[in-house]
Amino acid sequence: MSTITIDGKEYKLETLSEEARAQIGSIQIVDQKIADLNVEIAIMQTARNAYAQVLNELLPKKNK
Repeated sequence: MSTITIDGKEYKLETLSEEARAQIGSIQIVDQKIADLNVEIAIMQTARNAYAQVLNELLPKKNK
C-alpha cells in the first residue's frame, strides 16, 4: 500500500482517481527534469568559471 504526502496530508495512492495519479506522475516527471536541468546548470557554471579563469590568465597584465 503506497502513500504520498501532499501539503502535509497523507493519501493512499490506490484511493486516488486515475486522473489524480496521472497528475502525480506528471509532477514527478517534471521534478526529475528540473533536477536534471539544475545539474546541467551547475556543469555549465563550472565550465564558464574555468573559461573565465583561462581568459583572465591570457589577458595582458597592467602595471599599477
